[in-house]
Amino acid sequence: MMEYKGYKAQIDFDDDAGIFVGEVINTRDGITFRGRSVEELRTAFRAAVDDYLALASDMAANTDRPASGQISIRVNPTLHRAIASCARREGKSVSAWIADRLGEAAGIVPCARTNCRRAG
Repeated sequence: MMEYKGYKAQIDFDDDAGIFVGEVINTRDGITFRGRSVEELRTAFRAAVDDYLALASDMAANTDRPASGQISIRVNPTLHRAIASCARREGKSVSAWIADRLGEAAGIVPCARTNCRRAG
């Protein structure tokens, strides 16, 4: 995982091409980059984010701010108690249980917090 200016990137290795491929994961816009070495990848990541921010600024557009991964919700006490009970049954924290349910509703495969992917 790489991070720059609040944007986080997931890195994969394309064995056939022999390059690292990265994608910014906490924005709806498609920001991708690649490099043959870690330093080249890091430089490409920073350049991709800077280019994205500059383009959005030049076009007087709003950039898609990076998602922090934190959501605050309020529910009634009865629902809170029921959620806590469900989480306990599954051996999870309330936050983890809610994240799993939201992921299912959004079509995201439940996985590690920062490495989720779309189902299908």
